[in-house]
Amino acid sequence: MLQFGVRNPALHYRHRATAFGVVERDGLIACVRVERSNGPYFDLPGGAVDGEETEVQALVREFIEETGLTVAPLNRITEAGQYHLKSTGEPLYNVGGFWTASVTADNPDAKCEDDHTLVWLEPTFALSRLRHDAHAWALAVWLRRAS
Repeated sequence: MLQFGVRNPALHYRHRATAFGVVERDGLIACVRVERSNGPYFDLPGGAVDGEETEVQALVREFIEETGLTVAPLNRITEAGQYHLKSTGEPLYNVGGFWTASVTADNPDAKCEDDHTLVWLEPTFALSRLRHDAHAWALAVWLRRAS
């Protein structure tokens, strides 16, 4: 499995199972613009696997919470780990799958994460702007397979 980010040996990174999705519509990729006090950034929709959830269940839940989109996961395209610091400063090691998915419903009222905004980005623009290298790598994997 590929590892991204730089691990600072002085920090204790909490291991966090995750699932993120690549959803394409009309040639654009679903991303979330996340607003934080130190500035906005772009991520692929997704996040932590909670409790006994599977990656698929977490991906469906996270898409609804962050974007209002209901998705049907299709294929697990890759897996990666990413060392990073949350905006709160907490050291995390995200490990999990990146999935392709299709939109089955759009319900903006179901979105509950006010600091996340659904944006549809051209894939190469998204590739250059995604916050995490693991997300950019997964999108590159998808792009190479889609062509």
